[in-house]
Order: sequence, then structure tokens, then C-alpha cells
Amino acid sequence: MHPIKAILAVAAVTLMTVPAFAQTKSNLDTVKARGQVICGVNTGLGGFSLADSQGKWKGLDIDMCGAVAAAVLGDATKIKMVPLTAQQRFTALQSGEIDMLVRNSTITLQRDAGLGIQYTGVNFYDGQGFMVAKKSAVKDLKELGGATICVAQGTTHEANMSGYFRSRNLQIKPVVYENQDVMYDAFFGGRCDAMTQDSSALASALATRNKGDDYTVIPELISKEPLGPFVRRGDDQWAAVVRWSLFAMLEAEERGVTQANVDEQMKGTDPMVLTFLGAKEGNGKALGLDEKWAYNIIKQVGNYSESFERNVGAGSPLKLQRGVNALWNKGGLMYPLPLR
Repeated sequence: MHPIKAILAVAAVTLMTVPAFAQTKSNLDTVKARGQVICGVNTGLGGFSLADSQGKWKGLDIDMCGAVAAAVLGDATKIKMVPLTAQQRFTALQSGEIDMLVRNSTITLQRDAGLGIQYTGVNFYDGQGFMVAKKSAVKDLKELGGATICVAQGTTHEANMSGYFRSRNLQIKPVVYENQDVMYDAFFGGRCDAMTQDSSALASALATRNKGDDYTVIPELISKEPLGPFVRRGDDQWAAVVRWSLFAMLEAEERGVTQANVDEQMKGTDPMVLTFLGAKEGNGKALGLDEKWAYNIIKQVGNYSESFERNVGAGSPLKLQRGVNALWNKGGLMYPLPLR
């Protein structure tokens, strides 16, 4: 083939393939057209995602979903919750049943790189713990050798637990449950000597089931469990919207912007705050959103501290300390990337 014709042939193939990729519809367009964000959440975990007696969902993960709805649709209430078990959650995201998964799910390499999904940030740093009855007098994990331990199927906890005790030459007897509520009933009914989950989930179980007088969580943790929202891989625009919605809540806390003062902050003179809240153009256009996307998040949902305290912190039954979930400048790991 003549060199010029060869170049033209390659160019023709390129023109046919590049537009096909560029024209792929983002989930952002789907959500805008639908007028609702569909979120996969836990079937019921106090402090993170739990429906009250009126069917209203509340929790740290619910606020994350509401923040995305506020950013995209201007209304944090335009959300639909799809309760999912640990076994169902990733399939539901892969199949397109949900727009985002925010279900106290641990971010791991194999999940992020091998399931066709990707994480968009960490909204809670956790670790795997163990709960026992106070009457057992167990104070240390090494005392659980030979114990039966309740664990949820399809979680990182199964492998973590097995590896931890095997490496210490301790035998255990796992009792695996697909449904976490059934697991709780079994444990509190005396089926197992111990139960393992994220430490926050154990605290939630104690608080929501009023079991604090009879059960306790062993202080030692055996793993790192960074929890955060997941989206389908290959949709960079939608992933960016979810990621920066989380960072907006953290940025607001860092800058002292709250639900109560956000309107006053919009009238200030700090150029960084004005860009952040949309009084100056730039951030919204980059994300394909209204310039007041971050303002809407803070006005309707609040900053990260406000969400944390009312759901799992001092203003909640869980009474969790900020610890590693504090901002980076207060001894924690939460570090929002620059919103500019």
C-alpha cells in the first residue's frame, strides 16, 4: 500500500474508534434525566444506613448519597435506597441496578481493580474487631482459640479472621451467615462465643439492640478497613462527581463552613471559599454541574463533621470518637484535595 494511503487508512480507523469512546453516555446524564440518584446501602446498620419507623433512611452513608443528589440535582432528598446484603452489593453495581454503592464497603485492590468497579474516596476509616459476652471474661484475642465466631459471608472479615488466627496457630470455628441481622440474632442468642465485623458495626449493634450491659468489644483490631463509595469503572465523569462531593464535605469542615453559616460565607471575601461555594465560576463547569453544587451539599446535608457527629459521633447512640476520621490538621487521616 502506498505510504499516504496507509496513513489515511490508520486515520480513518482512529476517527471511527475515538468518537465511539467519547460519545459514551455518562451516568451523570442518566441521573439528571431520571431526577434521582439510586444508592446501594446496607440492609440496616445504625449510624450508617438505617430506615426509621417512618421509612426514612438516615446515616453517614445516606448523607453521602444525599450529598451527590444535592450536587447533581440540587436536592438531597432525590435519592432512592436499595438495601443490599454483602453478597449482593457488587453485582448490583456491576449490573447498573444502582448508580453508586455506599454500603460500609472496604476498599481493597482486588475489588477496585478486579470487579469492574472503582472507589471514589474514603468516608470512614475502620478496622475489624470482635465482640464477646462480658460474662465470658475474655479480654484478649488470643483467648479466642477454639472459639466459635459468627461472621458475615462475602466480607473481608472472613479471610482476615482466618489469616489472623492461623498465623498464631490458634484454631477457631467460623459460623458463616449471609444475612447480618440473622448473624446478630444468632450471636446474641448464644450461638457463637464471639462475633466479628468492622468495629463501627459492632458499636452499632450494641447501641441499636441495647446490649451494652451484657456485651463488649475487645479493643484490639486485626485489620485496616477503609470504607467508601464505589461506582462502575470506565465512567470518569460520574466518578469525579461522587469523589468531589465527598471532598466538598471535608473541605467545608476544614474551612469552617457549616449549614448554619454557608449563606454568610457566600457573602465573604475569601476567594477560595467563593470559588468553592460557586460564587465564582470554575468548579461546577469542570464537573458538568451547576456552580452552586458544593453550596447545595453544605446547605442541605452539612459538612463532614456535622454528618459524623449526628450519625455516629457525640450526637448519636454510637458515641464514636473522631480518631483517625478527624481532619489531617487535627491528627486524623481525612484530607480533602484542593477544590480549585
